[in-house]
Amino acid sequence: MEPSDSRAQIIWLEEADSTNRVLRERLQACDNLSIVAAVAQTAGRGQGTHSWFASPGKNLTFSILYRYEGDSRIAVSDVLLVTQVTTLALRDYLLGHGIEGRIKWPNDIWVENRKICGILIENILEEGFLRESIVGIGLNLNESRWPEELPNPVSLSELTGERYDVRAELRRLEKEIRRRFTQLGSADGRKSLQEEFGKYMFRLHEEP
Repeated sequence: MEPSDSRAQIIWLEEADSTNRVLRERLQACDNLSIVAAVAQTAGRGQGTHSWFASPGKNLTFSILYRYEGDSRIAVSDVLLVTQVTTLALRDYLLGHGIEGRIKWPNDIWVENRKICGILIENILEEGFLRESIVGIGLNLNESRWPEELPNPVSLSELTGERYDVRAELRRLEKEIRRRFTQLGSADGRKSLQEEFGKYMFRLHEEP
């Protein structure tokens, strides 16, 4: 196994076809909120049949494990909470860089009319509850040259004019995800997730 970041349970791979696939293979050995990240992801997936574009070493391509136990258990009927935790954490992260992100259904983060982040969630079910979720995230950090077929991408660097240390930014984002994940443990926390998600999600008439 490659060296890990023990402070944040982050396993960095030089290359992976899909971090979701790698994390699923290592599921039993991973603690809650463990992360598998790749410098280069060769077969990253988006929603449906879409692929995810990311130049090696310039962006964040990783998967994080959500494991639901005790007060954090989620019924299948409340599966949208997984999306709420993840998208709101990403929005918090961007706000920390002075960027106002919006949530576009089902699992994208946009800045104005441009896409900065995509999310792919795979849930593992058990007797009417979610047991675990593997949450794949592609976040454009330092990308500046895009394939012509992508209609509206943007990176954090393009928005701010700054360049970012990929590993440092993953640690920063991981903290936001951990904070949002704790809200699953209380009724008030879940209510807040639902209310904020509704507030910051694109309405149909607002979509670019």
